Amino acid sequence: MALITLKDVTIAFEGVVAVENVRLSIEKGDYLVIVGENGSGKSTLIRAILGLVRPQKGRVIYGNGLKQNQIGYLPQQTVAQRDFPASVEEVVLSGCINRMGRRLFFGAQQRRLAEEKMRLLDVERLRRQSYRTLSGGQQQRVLLARALCATDSILLLDEPVTGLDPEATEELYGIIRTLNREHGVAIVMVSHDLHGSMRDAGRVLVMDHGVDFLGSVEAYCERFERQVSR
Repeated sequence: MALITLKDVTIAFEGVVAVENVRLSIEKGDYLVIVGENGSGKSTLIRAILGLVRPQKGRVIYGNGLKQNQIGYLPQQTVAQRDFPASVEEVVLSGCINRMGRRLFFGAQQRRLAEEKMRLLDVERLRRQSYRTLSGGQQQRVLLARALCATDSILLLDEPVTGLDPEATEELYGIIRTLNREHGVAIVMVSHDLHGSMRDAGRVLVMDHGVDFLGSVEAYCERFERQVSR
């Protein structure tokens, strides 16, 4: 069974349809890139998968043992978030909140998990450093470590390389590729960086409120070439 299945999902705000009749399944180990113009429904679709908005029609189904609160999420950062006054360790630990149950404080299990993810993302040496003093690339590594504390199976990434320099961009794509290929983490990425985001992707979803295209990267490129040649 798929990790996440969207069955005819339609979402509207104040009578205006943002997402219409979307059918989509995300399997274990998938690498899906979502593209489309601004206002095409990409972010709304991500919010629906996370359970932050409820469809007016259709269903979002979590399968293969996945629960709604076990999805790792890397949102676009605001200026205020980049200046967040907390240590790297505190930021990463906050990703364990959904694993705490009724406990009020982080326990040894959560701290071990945070340490594991900091090592994986190569930010353990920065654990005592203030998050707001880090470079953009370091901050994204920390936020990825935080997102991985919430999940073993799927990451939703919303424009993860926005604002990063070329070197940091390549490093982050490399990390995402490793998480997908070596750790089996399904990747769902919203991106405007078509070239960079699609190099490692398996499928592309083009949103235009509904599904304008869903298929392999190769099929998308062929479709794009046909459109350009007309």
